[in-house]
Amino acid sequence: VQLQASGGGLVQAGGSLRLSCAASGRTFTNYVMGWVRQAPGIEREFVATITWNLGTPYYADGVKGRFTISRDKDKNTVYLQMNNLKPEDTAVYYCTAGVGTNWREYPNWGQGTQVTVSS
Repeated sequence: VQLQASGGGLVQAGGSLRLSCAASGRTFTNYVMGWVRQAPGIEREFVATITWNLGTPYYADGVKGRFTISRDKDKNTVYLQMNNLKPEDTAVYYCTAGVGTNWREYPNWGQGTQVTVSS
């Protein structure tokens, strides 16, 4: 499985970015795809996941109402639309994929894309 993340960048607080994760290497039936982020000196933290089959999303409390995760089955791509960004959203965002609900055990990870939000 290969996961290629893109779409990060520098944005002012209140701005928006859309991250993309292009997935390849297998079919993703029964998989969960998601985004995890890591800021300097902080452990990786869950952002959002989506079930590949039904498209059911799950969000961390801190991003609910601001971030939207979606997937395009035809393009094998997962998106993270991030609106009303805050400086505390600054982190490297990783795309991940696996089976089950424990993202820490997922075997597949992308290379990460940097998101920097200036105040």
